[in-house]
Amino acid sequence: MGADDATTATTQPTQRSDEVDDHDATNAYQALAETLHGDEDRWAFGAGFDAGFDAGTAEIDAPAPEGVDRDDLATYCLMLADDALVASQRLGEWATNAPELEEEVALANIALDLLGQARVLLARAGHLGAAQRFRTASLAAALPDEDVLAYFRDERGFRNVVLAEADLGDFGRTMAWVLVFSSWRLALMTRLVGSRDQVVAAVAEKAVKELAYQREYAAQWVVRLGDGTEYSHERMQAGLDGVWPFVEELFIAHPLEMRLVEAGVAVDPAELRGELDAVLDQVLPPAQLARPEKAAVGLVARRGGRDGVHTEALGPVLAVMQSLARGHPEATW
Repeated sequence: MGADDATTATTQPTQRSDEVDDHDATNAYQALAETLHGDEDRWAFGAGFDAGFDAGTAEIDAPAPEGVDRDDLATYCLMLADDALVASQRLGEWATNAPELEEEVALANIALDLLGQARVLLARAGHLGAAQRFRTASLAAALPDEDVLAYFRDERGFRNVVLAEADLGDFGRTMAWVLVFSSWRLALMTRLVGSRDQVVAAVAEKAVKELAYQREYAAQWVVRLGDGTEYSHERMQAGLDGVWPFVEELFIAHPLEMRLVEAGVAVDPAELRGELDAVLDQVLPPAQLARPEKAAVGLVARRGGRDGVHTEALGPVLAVMQSLARGHPEATW
């Protein structure tokens, strides 16, 4: 069954016998929206980063903060960038495939917001020296650092969490995926607003508004599908079950992250678990969904995406994303 079946199921006349009156998507949406501060802070189509990144006094080419290891900061920027870049590429798979035009536009713009975050962070990592590890003699000298890092690293060079590369499955699983990913990243970016690195802090400040919308959007659909028909409920629960094995890695701290926590640049991922749990405590009951009990995947001896250890899912994602640039490395457009 495709995405259309899962969303269409919510409009069927037969409702679940245990459905609770007034448990519609609006309740969860409004509860999550309390973190926003008025319409001016709401996400709008096309509100993502652009090529002329404007972050006040933040400069891409600013030196690393005093006492912060330059290579550590470059790698941390890659971690944050790769989460967004790979997630954006995954969400782009819904182009022309979403069940409704409105959802196609929404998913495309979520992907663009994440891509904007990735571009700035990749440029920052490049300025700090990360691109030189991957820039070969065959690449044009004028090729921007962000392009080198996006298109000319192999799987082991990527530092994204495994959730970002995981198969999105049908529309229900995608909504579970967006809910978990955006809730986790929102908690992370909210804290990174106070980072000592001015570029990381500027990206985080902009990203908070975008991620707040993404979390609300996913929560609305999770409730709508979970508390819809019996069939849509089953599909939504299956989607949540499919995403759950990738959750544990989100809260495992990498040694590099902990060094940068001490330096006032990064965030300890373990501190973020409570916020994801709080969101799920709000969303899952009105959706009549059970919190899954699934073993973690994507970890080898507690090493995962942050160490360049990925699942078989990442290779095809990169093949699609990098094929044009690798086929025509000197092309411009």
